[in-house]
Amino acid sequence: MEVSVLNIKGEDTGRKVTLNESIFGIEPNDHAIYLAVKQFMANQRQGTHKSKERSEVSGSTRKIGRQKGGGGARRGDMNSPVLVGGGRVFGPVPRDYSFKLNKKLKDLARRSALSYKAQSADIVVLEDFTMDSPKTKDFVAILNNIKLSGKKSLFVLGTSEKNVYLSARNLKAVKLTPIAGLNTYRVMNAGVLVFTETALNNLTDELKTENKEA
Repeated sequence: MEVSVLNIKGEDTGRKVTLNESIFGIEPNDHAIYLAVKQFMANQRQGTHKSKERSEVSGSTRKIGRQKGGGGARRGDMNSPVLVGGGRVFGPVPRDYSFKLNKKLKDLARRSALSYKAQSADIVVLEDFTMDSPKTKDFVAILNNIKLSGKKSLFVLGTSEKNVYLSARNLKAVKLTPIAGLNTYRVMNAGVLVFTETALNNLTDELKTENKEA
């Protein structure tokens, strides 16, 4: 599959890049994508939730009623879970939600996500660009030129461009990431993927290398 390379004015440069079939043309594996997205979201959870159980609630331990004959539950003290202000039964405790996935499965998931974007023609390739100063107005002009204004887009940059990042960080629908940060969740969460030429070449080389090692 070939994609035309555009400049930041939205004009066709006359060059085309071929999307590697082993990366952008495989049969997507939905379950691999599900697991990779689930892992990413689970790893974002802090797991610091906590509620006090009966032994942790501050209160008198005096027996507040007779054992039998009261017509209700046997409440040993004010910390009983059946009373307002008492401890919680089996409440949440701090835990780690993260889990591991096989490296090959995560690679399959990312290729599957990229293949879905290629199938739906939601991949744009821009020639490499820089910005002299951080100006959101200039970045919005680029979005308008390539007809992505208001669309949820993910820009994948091949090099670290501080001014480009600063120009786009206030735009709600736009995210920027280097190649190292391109995971399955971010690909699926974006409406359109925008690669710079360098980023696309680097990604292709990286995944080709991983495929040979596998």
